[in-house]
Amino acid sequence: MDLNGENVPDDILNIAKGLPYIDFQTVGVLVNKLKIKNETTLKTLSNIVPDCWIYIQEPDVKMLRLQIFNNWSPYLVNKPEDTVWIGLEYTCLENDEYWNMPDKEFEEFAVGELAKIGIIDKADVIDTHREKIKKAYPAYFDTYSQIDDLINYVNTFSNLYCIGRNGQHRYNNMDHSMLTAIEAVENITKGITDRNNIWNVNTEKSYHETKSK
Repeated sequence: MDLNGENVPDDILNIAKGLPYIDFQTVGVLVNKLKIKNETTLKTLSNIVPDCWIYIQEPDVKMLRLQIFNNWSPYLVNKPEDTVWIGLEYTCLENDEYWNMPDKEFEEFAVGELAKIGIIDKADVIDTHREKIKKAYPAYFDTYSQIDDLINYVNTFSNLYCIGRNGQHRYNNMDHSMLTAIEAVENITKGITDRNNIWNVNTEKSYHETKSK
């Protein structure tokens, strides 16, 4: 492997190859209605719960989070007055038992979990759809402790700019990912060779959550 004809040192190559990822699956579930009720004062279309995301705390299901697409925008749903689209989120590893489940089997598994925790009744399910995304979440173990050495190496290439979640192996959200691209364009148009402004996006200590003691 080389970049611009230059051989990559073995230690740098091993760091790059060893950076870990968590894979991701989501199951869309279209239902006539939700079992959970809107007990807030917030007004919503068809008076469904106002949440966009709901984090799942029950220890006996694999689902981590669900999205209610009606609340992101009613235009995401064909009949938002009469139906609710939910997105169930699962982390996994490529080729593990969940990844390798056939679509229909995994969709039924996901619907079963959703009914188990009281979000829906199975009888209200109209349709389901599954998507699998490889390397969705950069993880901070294995060779990640040596990533500064990798960053210093890739920064030596004048025409290489590492941006976004996978480009920086960092759990950036969409805003941060776009900002790294904006910073890169700024550097290119202004002839700035230092990359610190790009790599420093999403490193503010005030932004990150902290673990309670």
